[in-house]
Amino acid sequence: MQDPRWLQLSEDEINKFLGRGGTGVISFATDPDEPPVSIPVSYGYSADVKRFYYRLSIPQDSRKEDLVDNPVSFVTHDETDAGWRSVVATGRLSDTADAPYESTEIQGMWGIRIPIVDVFERPPREMTFRYFSLDPDTMTGRKEVRTDT
Repeated sequence: MQDPRWLQLSEDEINKFLGRGGTGVISFATDPDEPPVSIPVSYGYSADVKRFYYRLSIPQDSRKEDLVDNPVSFVTHDETDAGWRSVVATGRLSDTADAPYESTEIQGMWGIRIPIVDVFERPPREMTFRYFSLDPDTMTGRKEVRTDT
């Protein structure tokens, strides 16, 4: 029988777990009496600049347009051979459209991989996407440690 325990991930373990990208859930803060708006997303991650990158579809008249300036939390998790791993990051998104080419924001995008997931009613090539980054205010990771009892 196994007794699961949780331990904090080190910075190196967080970077290894996040890799260059994957999938997770981003939650946008809303009014205090409303639940957060959570959506599944693909992300890229640059360990060099410790920044996440997102490619979001924001159709006209979408609620997301009103939310992208709100505080966010981002969660990604997966089960590895060694047990569960998860990372939670918080902060605010930055639109990369106006960032200078030399900026850390843009330079960090060169080494990432944002998985393309086709979950739309139309092919992705027919969709309009905007790119955002998250320089986390906080970032924590946990891992499961299995012990035999």
